[in-house]
Amino acid sequence: MAALIPYHDRDGWIWYDGEMVPWRDAQLHVLSHGLHYGSSVFEGERAYGGKVFKLREHSQRLIDSGRILGFELPYSVEQLDEATNTTIAKNGLSDCYVRPVAWRGSEMMGVAAQASKIHVAIAVWEWGAYYSDLRLTRAIYDRPAPNTAPVHAKAAGLYMICTICKHAAEAKGFGDALMLDYRGYVAETTGANIFLGIGGKLHTPVADCILNGITRRTVIDLAKARGIEVVERHIMPAELETAQEIFVTGTAAEITPVRAIDALTYQVGPITKQLLDDFHAATRGVQKVAA
Repeated sequence: MAALIPYHDRDGWIWYDGEMVPWRDAQLHVLSHGLHYGSSVFEGERAYGGKVFKLREHSQRLIDSGRILGFELPYSVEQLDEATNTTIAKNGLSDCYVRPVAWRGSEMMGVAAQASKIHVAIAVWEWGAYYSDLRLTRAIYDRPAPNTAPVHAKAAGLYMICTICKHAAEAKGFGDALMLDYRGYVAETTGANIFLGIGGKLHTPVADCILNGITRRTVIDLAKARGIEVVERHIMPAELETAQEIFVTGTAAEITPVRAIDALTYQVGPITKQLLDDFHAATRGVQKVAA
């Protein structure tokens, strides 16, 4: 196994509250509210050839997520876009992952923190495939109901159960966990949306208690452009047995075929192959004509 390179001890530059600072100097205090109470939101983005795919949508979602958690980012969409592009250029990267994050600072310690300063940082680094030979197992926790958590924000606190579920899945020899929602329907993995190919149609869970991913929406548009019918609906776990192909989507995951879910196995089917090709073209600005 390659030596682990911790993220706090790397070369490079991070955009931090409007300033470009050396990577190792991008620190925050241990009593930051975001650390103790989860008052933090983030984004995951990928740049292809130096250009972030759907950057404007990601920057807007970061601002929207902050508003759902009750705070306003001190930067506009345009300023976040510019800062992202500047950070990528400063680090001399082309194909890379981008992580913007916003959090409440250390001015107040307690559940209420209206006077806390809102900090924003953007880091970029090279990051290859998020999954490889993806095999899933049922998660040990379910996704919360929308009246119990801010499920439509990309909020750091919501990923706590994801980490627990992914660790438990890895301990069993799987790559990730398949999470159900609070009603028992198929929801997503710990960090990606899920699609099922059934009888030539593409089925995906309704995004009513999960994040409606930007890559998810992109794949739906690509499928429709190909004339593939997309059905957004509630999916029971038993229906996994009827799927001919399954894949997951996300900024980090991109489009990744699912090879197995517990004892069920799947092949990389024609819909998955076509959308992989189309997604590759879309993220690199290649115009393709639908068949």
